[in-house]
Amino acid sequence: MDELTEVADAIADPVRREILSMLRHTPLTAGEIAARFPVSRPAVSRHLRVLRESGLVRDEQMGRHRRYTLVATRLSTLAMWLDQFDTRRPGWSQRLAALETEVHRTRRDRSRAESATTSHPPREDTA
Repeated sequence: MDELTEVADAIADPVRREILSMLRHTPLTAGEIAARFPVSRPAVSRHLRVLRESGLVRDEQMGRHRRYTLVATRLSTLAMWLDQFDTRRPGWSQRLAALETEVHRTRRDRSRAESATTSHPPREDTA
């Protein structure tokens, strides 16, 4: 399974998406996460295992507890892939192309303005 599919499968479940949202703000223990859901603790543990195996969260043993932390970089590949379907705003490649066009236009206009002033020196009026 490729990275994109693995991440998409992991976030397909609404409980797992909610867990990721919770971890966006601060690392939490498995107990703190489970306390926020009406499902059983073993069910939350299974969700955490899927998230951990997909690389979206990492866990650290802290005494008797496991603390989970979001690994947001794993979402970037999926976000970049999804960005191509966002018609509300252009993606980065279109933005950079537009910026490049504007830079070239500005340089061309400046060059024309400079050549116009150097090829036609101002006339001195004699009165």
